[in-house]
Amino acid sequence: MTKIVGHRGARNIWPENSLTGFRKVLALDVDAVEFDVHLTDAGELVVIHDATLDRTTDRSGLVRSLTPDARQATLLTGSSDTVPTLAEVLSVLAQTDGKQLHVEIKSDEAHQPYPGITQKVVAEIERFGLGQRCHLTSFDVSVLEECRRVAPQIARLVSVNGEWASKQGGLQAFLQHVESLVDIVAIEHELMSAEWKRITQMLPLNRLGVWTLNDEASIRPWLERGIGHLTSDSPDLALRLSRDIQSQTQPA
Repeated sequence: MTKIVGHRGARNIWPENSLTGFRKVLALDVDAVEFDVHLTDAGELVVIHDATLDRTTDRSGLVRSLTPDARQATLLTGSSDTVPTLAEVLSVLAQTDGKQLHVEIKSDEAHQPYPGITQKVVAEIERFGLGQRCHLTSFDVSVLEECRRVAPQIARLVSVNGEWASKQGGLQAFLQHVESLVDIVAIEHELMSAEWKRITQMLPLNRLGVWTLNDEASIRPWLERGIGHLTSDSPDLALRLSRDIQSQTQPA
């Protein structure tokens, strides 16, 4: 059965990467919660998607430039929530057993990995005793290789879209390269559709994830195919469709 992943804490329902979203998504029957981590120059691990503040907060500038005081005064767009730290997010998500955490290790504004971020993220995950519930994720294979070196006991997930696959020598070469590095390969839905036969010849469904699907017309076909993992900004919809499909296939 397809596992449903709440993308950035279900950003179509609650503010993206917000403590409010992370608290409330736990009430849904999602299998996993996905979120993003940057490292500031002050040494804080902060949960936000972009390397800049402009799109998702009431401020502008680089995430890495946030001081702790400035972070606590920076509001997420349309919300009274501030930019959370990784520790704050893990504290919330640790309260419910069973849900997996997809922790994406982000790069800086120059698309370069933050020095030392992997070790810091792993230390926080282990401090909360969540290693067995996490996948460390990235587009950057070098980051995932660092994850394997630093924390071989924590599962890994790689993301890829068509543009990124082309830069890595093509999809087939990319999949061959990461096959032994990661547990899950999460593929953008248009690339997955175009290369479905090739992909499924190389990897079983339970190791494949598709992203990011937010309406019934796009979600339902992947659920019917039995894809291993489906990431959505609207996981409530994905869960409802999954239940509908299960009820239709169960014997009367």
